[in-house]
Amino acid sequence: MKDVEVVVAHRQRATLRVGDVFLKVDGDPAHAAIEVRAMAMVPVPTPAVLWHEPPVLAIAAVPGKALGVLGEPSAASPAAWAATGAAIRRLHDAPLPSWPGEKLEDVAAELDSECAWLLANGVLPPEVITRNREIAEAALRPWRPAFIHGDFQITHVFVDGDEVTGVIDWSEAAPGDPMSDLATLTLGHEERLDDLLAGYGPGADRDVIRAWWSLRSLVASRWLIEHGFDPDAPGCEFDVLRSRMRDS
Repeated sequence: MKDVEVVVAHRQRATLRVGDVFLKVDGDPAHAAIEVRAMAMVPVPTPAVLWHEPPVLAIAAVPGKALGVLGEPSAASPAAWAATGAAIRRLHDAPLPSWPGEKLEDVAAELDSECAWLLANGVLPPEVITRNREIAEAALRPWRPAFIHGDFQITHVFVDGDEVTGVIDWSEAAPGDPMSDLATLTLGHEERLDDLLAGYGPGADRDVIRAWWSLRSLVASRWLIEHGFDPDAPGCEFDVLRSRMRDS
């Protein structure tokens, strides 16, 4: 029996690592079902599904190491970031999945609700919330849906040298705004956006990506606080929101 490593654990789900096997336990079986379906469809490297017995999904580890972590500079090369951009482009150009994605009006409603909560609970100065809400408005425009990962965090991309070896955690994959994937990956790593877009190619809207940096940070903060994470850790969501004030 190998040691069991708790990768992440909160009220909604937990991920354990035993040797080269990851066991994902999710209270909502729909998440794992989408993850399995998405990984079978996408034109990018993904973990191998070993077995799926709801509520547990077992997947194999992918080689390499994460592109980086939020709050620390990424040690990955510009070429690795460009390769990641090229992988995202292949995903966004793939045929859409059959299940529905988030609607524009739902994104706008969630943004308003989360900003109201942040203001009511005083977790950030009101001017930071208000200014970032204004910036986020640029993301609230009709988009042409693409096949998106939906949670393209930097820790979800694995590279070996300059090559992408795997993209993990596909439970939020759906049709959606492709700029949101590019923004999520570069959240807190804005200095790597040029490298990413060098591989992604034409069609990226930098103003919308910046808007998604604000939008995602505003929307994610309450969930992080309520599930035991710290959005005020160095380089994380609150720092992203404060940095938009310096940009202004």
